Amino acid sequence: YGMMMLELNPIRMMDVKGRLVPVACDFKCAFDLDDPAWKRLQLPSHLFASDYSEFEQEINQLRTYQGQSDVFVMNDKGSITAPTFGGGANAMVTELLGDAATISSDFGGNPPYVKMNDISKITFKYWLPQSNILFIIGGKANNTDIYETFRAMADGLRWFFQTHGPIPLYVVVGRGGPNLIRGMGYLRDALDTLGLPYRFFGHDSAMSEVVNYALRGNQWMVSGGKEQIKAKLNIK
Repeated sequence: YGMMMLELNPIRMMDVKGRLVPVACDFKCAFDLDDPAWKRLQLPSHLFASDYSEFEQEINQLRTYQGQSDVFVMNDKGSITAPTFGGGANAMVTELLGDAATISSDFGGNPPYVKMNDISKITFKYWLPQSNILFIIGGKANNTDIYETFRAMADGLRWFFQTHGPIPLYVVVGRGGPNLIRGMGYLRDALDTLGLPYRFFGHDSAMSEVVNYALRGNQWMVSGGKEQIKAKLNIK
């Protein structure tokens, strides 16, 4: 079909009349548009438009061989911002959050501190002012240093509060992998300093339940939680 690159991650199995059929839950590809074979797929022309939001353009400038930085704006009126790590997590989180999600993202691939800190600052600048929940979520990593990523994101939160002032926010975290406890400790200390409420889940928690917890937290924020955090932070 004229593809120069194809990535399927993850692939899951679906039961179709007793037969297991593979299903690509996250599909990425790049076409050679000079090869007419892509026309056999009868794809709509708008798929090849390069109309990116300012947020997407800023994140795309950080693309390097070190770590991933894939983002897509889901709902610019959303209330849950979810920096997500891993293709499988991205597929599940995006589906379960639905319209509540501001962005779809995959920041896995063991990004170094500097890149993750830059990603965090950009993401927080665009989406935290309207968000009720900051939802940091991913599966159990094999090679991503959780301490480095959490340290970068915690420092990004400190930067946001110092630059833009405090905001009412509930932080939900679900993650596993190398240096998890050290990373959670650093993030916890930062959140305590900022006065933000939080809830952490380890890799032994089902990801779907963690997503549901974030959705319940969003409802709590709407029904009075946000005002409670404002009062605690002395935000008028």
